[in-house]
Amino acid sequence: MVGLFRVGGIGKTTITKAVYNMISSKFEGSCFLKNIRKTSKSEYGLVQLQETLLSNILGASWVCNIGHVDRGINVIKNRLRSKRVLLILDDVDEWGQLNALAGNRDWFGLGSRIIITTRDQNLLSNHEVYTTYEVERLSHCEALKLFSLCAFKREKPLDHYTELTRRIICYAGGLPLALEVLGLDLRSRGIHEWESALDEYKRIPHEKIQKILRMSYDGLRESEKNIFLDIACFFKGENIDYVVKILDSCDLCPNIGIKNLMDKCLITIDDSNKFGMHDLLQDMGREIVREESPREPGERSRLWFHEDIRHVLEENTGTNQIEGILIDLPKEDLICLSSEAFMKMKNLRYFINRNARFSGAPNYLSNELRVFNWMEYPSQSLPYNFHGKKLVDLRISDSLLTELGVGLQNFQNLTRMDFSYCEFLTKIPNLSRTPNLEWLDVADCHNLVEVDASVGSLNKLEHLSFIRCTKLTSLPRSLKFRHLKCLCAEGCLRLQTFHELEFEMECLRKLSFANTDIKELPLSIEHLTGIEELDLRGCKNLLRLPTGVLRFRHLKTLVLSGCSKLIFIPNIFKGDCCSIDLPELENLDLQNCHLPDPDILMRLNRYFTLQHLHLSGSDIIRLPKSMNKFVELRTLELTNCKNLQEIPALPPKIQRLHATGCMTESFSDVIKNVKPCVGLTRKVKLSIPNINHET
Repeated sequence: MVGLFRVGGIGKTTITKAVYNMISSKFEGSCFLKNIRKTSKSEYGLVQLQETLLSNILGASWVCNIGHVDRGINVIKNRLRSKRVLLILDDVDEWGQLNALAGNRDWFGLGSRIIITTRDQNLLSNHEVYTTYEVERLSHCEALKLFSLCAFKREKPLDHYTELTRRIICYAGGLPLALEVLGLDLRSRGIHEWESALDEYKRIPHEKIQKILRMSYDGLRESEKNIFLDIACFFKGENIDYVVKILDSCDLCPNIGIKNLMDKCLITIDDSNKFGMHDLLQDMGREIVREESPREPGERSRLWFHEDIRHVLEENTGTNQIEGILIDLPKEDLICLSSEAFMKMKNLRYFINRNARFSGAPNYLSNELRVFNWMEYPSQSLPYNFHGKKLVDLRISDSLLTELGVGLQNFQNLTRMDFSYCEFLTKIPNLSRTPNLEWLDVADCHNLVEVDASVGSLNKLEHLSFIRCTKLTSLPRSLKFRHLKCLCAEGCLRLQTFHELEFEMECLRKLSFANTDIKELPLSIEHLTGIEELDLRGCKNLLRLPTGVLRFRHLKTLVLSGCSKLIFIPNIFKGDCCSIDLPELENLDLQNCHLPDPDILMRLNRYFTLQHLHLSGSDIIRLPKSMNKFVELRTLELTNCKNLQEIPALPPKIQRLHATGCMTESFSDVIKNVKPCVGLTRKVKLSIPNINHET
């Protein structure tokens, strides 16, 4: 048994027809059962298919009135178990169809081949199909050839149709059905007709394409249909974990629903864990929504087309049918909004504004909202009657908000808050009633001066950003995050003391206090055993590092550039105690740092992992003679190392060496005597005084 699966119109039936015609004569009997999905839906449809199967394989003279499916199963097993047959089961969509026509391998003789085509991959795995093949979309060259044959009766387009042909092929996305339908539809038509047709296809999909693609949608459960339409209209390209939280809050059972949509080839998940969907499937989903009310967009469930949204908001024609709105204008523009525009949208679940500006603010928002993303929100506060108990994602960046208010006390399901670039926000209030918060971003809130202590006890928080909050003077004293992965306080110029902080964050992966006035780090930073990136660049007053920092087992990036008062390894270290044990370190940035010991780099216990070393502007005198031990080093930055006198050797995998601005009178003599390591055969890009070449 072999299975072919993928979305409708991809060419599964065409492929199996070609295979059938090539090899059917090599079997004792053969049968191609087409359109099983459609035929089985009629009364006695499966019985009819069983009779066709037996008649085709045993011969036209064989006539049997089976009567019901169970008897048909017994007849197929008894009459065909000794015959070597070829059987094509085309467009299967239910397990019962497979069970009635080819329930097991022992129904047929040795050497038989059963080929199954379906849009549902799960059917094949449940039926223990021997091997499966996901039919691929046509390449650009294949698509060009197929479309040209249909549209021009030749393998290449006419010269003055080349650009339009390219656009149509891009629109079809390698789907043979679309290429054939559009090619035949546009044959013998003029250029202006082609342009008009292409514009219409983007608004309203071709009826024949829509009909074929919609078959997969029509077989879904109601919750699966809603998940599919939400992804098609709002969440294509979004992270799956984020979308699952949103859909789960809508009681749509996303884990099983998403799996079923994937099995039916309606959606995909890429390597970045983001939702994908063929453009024509997205168009199909959006057309289903448009058909809910072709003439009045305010009576549809979802809105995404900018002209429809402008009409609904400016003409105040919204209704309780609207569940989601996504605003993405062709260019940033102003929407004249009535304060009553959202009053009738009682069931609004999603509101996402990407680039529109509004003349006013609403005085009502639906308490069914799960996602509220309104960039440049035009009011100092949310409506007083908005409870937000079901809200999961709240983003009001670059807005006029002055305070978050007591409304946050009710946002118990909230997982994400983004108030970045809110110039007038001065305080983060008590967030103890938002226990599920995972993401808090107040970056570039230049007037933020106070953060409530409750922020430090948000157990589910994973991302916390205070970047460039220039008036912020302190953080909550105790930071007891259990799941925090990223803490950024870069550019908080007035933050001076951190030594009283109590870190309890084993999960932390990135920590940045870059460009602050801190003088020392708390000893509790040694508890951050899982940290991978520590960024302290530009901390001009930082004097020392806790010794535990030089023992972080998982640290990959350490950035200390511009820490001009910092002595990288304190003088109190002697002998073996001064080694730096960072076994996974890949990037070390010591630009403009004080490096009194020429052999300081050799104190790296595990230097074989280092790939990028930045020493520009430092006072290093020479590089270690054993530089060849840095076997993975690719980049070495020595720009403006004015005291540098010697480069004794280059690592074996070095690709870039930058040493411009070094003031040695005859720097060429320094580089002249460099001893390349054994096996160094690649070209190295050199950038040094008076020399700019590859060697």
